[in-house]
Amino acid sequence: MVITGIGPLGLIAPVGTTGGPGPSGDTTAEGGVSFAEMVSDTAGRTVNRMREAEQLSVEALQGKGDMRQVADAVMSAEQSFQAAVAIRDKIVAAYLEVSRMAI
Repeated sequence: MVITGIGPLGLIAPVGTTGGPGPSGDTTAEGGVSFAEMVSDTAGRTVNRMREAEQLSVEALQGKGDMRQVADAVMSAEQSFQAAVAIRDKIVAAYLEVSRMAI
């Protein structure tokens, strides 16, 4: 089983704006990182940790890897995955809360 990457997340422009990067090329008015970039970066790091754990597991099965490294990588990947799921759950809950608001 090979873990595939996550594609880029699209930016959603706030109500009343034209969207896209600002005049300086930044994606937010303050020049910081946008929420979509932050979520995409976090998801990418999670996928990379899972790939690393998978690769170390395959090497261990072939007799080329250290079991301690495999255990550490799998635990790190599991923690990253649990954090990603928790973030996803919070995003979904926030979306549902906003969708229930009266306009």
